Amino acid sequence: MQIPKINVKYPSFIDGNDKAFLSMTQPNIGKPGNTGIKRIIKATGYSIQGLKAAFKHEAAVRQEFALLVVAIVLATWLDVSMLERITLLAVVVLVLIVELMNSAVEAVVDRIGVEHHELSGRAKDIGSAAVLVALIFAGFTWLYIVGSHYWW
Repeated sequence: MQIPKINVKYPSFIDGNDKAFLSMTQPNIGKPGNTGIKRIIKATGYSIQGLKAAFKHEAAVRQEFALLVVAIVLATWLDVSMLERITLLAVVVLVLIVELMNSAVEAVVDRIGVEHHELSGRAKDIGSAAVLVALIFAGFTWLYIVGSHYWW
């Protein structure tokens, strides 16, 4: 089956190089593959593979998973409302999600090459900054909720 070419009008600010790139990235109409429940099952399998790979290869993911286990125990033990308990756990899950995204960025950058490049370093630094922001947010959330019940 031949994929039909899509005739696209580009804005005036897009130059010839961008047009060439954009024409290579047109949607793959008629792309063969799984649909429906079969696609969902396959996607779930890939997600589980990703979790296993992150856990195996990334120390930070293992540390933040351990943090999540501790948070589950503490949130269960603390005398807080159900909404506060969910919030306490959600911010730690957020840290884990951001760490998974950061690990994916690092893996792609490392795949591109081992030589130092400013953009590669910037991508890794920005990913790391996202993890830091999530950790600070989680820390302040825990401090506010636990502190409002036990310290002030």
